[in-house]
Amino acid sequence: MNSQLLDSLGLRLGANGLPYEIPLHPQLVHFTLGLFIIGILFDIAGAIFPVERPIFKFLALPAIRSGFFNVGWYNLLGAAVVTFFTVAFGFFELLLANPLLDKKSAWGLNASWTMLLHGLGGVFLLTVIVAMTVWRGLQRYRWRKNASRQVQWSYLLAGIAILGILYVHGTLGAHLGEAFGIHVTAAQLIQEGKNPNLLTK
Repeated sequence: MNSQLLDSLGLRLGANGLPYEIPLHPQLVHFTLGLFIIGILFDIAGAIFPVERPIFKFLALPAIRSGFFNVGWYNLLGAAVVTFFTVAFGFFELLLANPLLDKKSAWGLNASWTMLLHGLGGVFLLTVIVAMTVWRGLQRYRWRKNASRQVQWSYLLAGIAILGILYVHGTLGAHLGEAFGIHVTAAQLIQEGKNPNLLTK
C-alpha cells in the first residue's frame, strides 16, 4: 500500500509493518477455527448421542442430546460472524505485506502465489462457513426441528471435509509468516538491516 495513502489515513507503520503492535488476523483466525471445530464436534457428539449415553450415565454426567446441538449451533453461528472480521483484517494485512521475495515456502510456492491462494481461500472459506451456518439454521428451525437428531449426516460429512480445507488454508497462512516474514517484527527489521535484538533493550 502506498506510503502517501497511509499518511493521508493517519496510519503509521510499526516494526512489524502494521499500524498496530500485534497482527490481528492470526488472532481472529484462531477464533474462527475454534468456534467452527467446536461447532462440528458437538454436532457429531449430538448425532451419535445414543452410543454415548451409557458412558455419560456411568460417569454420572447429566448430558442431554439437545445440549450438544445447542453448543454446535451457537458456535457455528459465532464462527460465521467472526470470519467476516478474520477475512477483512486478513486482506488489510496482506495489502500492507512486504514479503521476502527470494524465498520459497515448504510447498515450493513463492510469496505472491502463497498470498494469492491464501486470500482467495479466505473468501472461499467465508462463503462456505456462512453457507454451512444457513444450512445448519434450516435444519435447526425448519427441516429437523422436531427430530431427535437435529443435523443431517451429509452436513456432518461436509463439516469434516471443511476441517481438512481449514488445515490446508491455515498452513498457507503459516508459510506467510514463517517463510516470507510477513508482519513478523524480527523479519521486517532484518530486511531493513536493523538488529532485532535491540527490541528487547
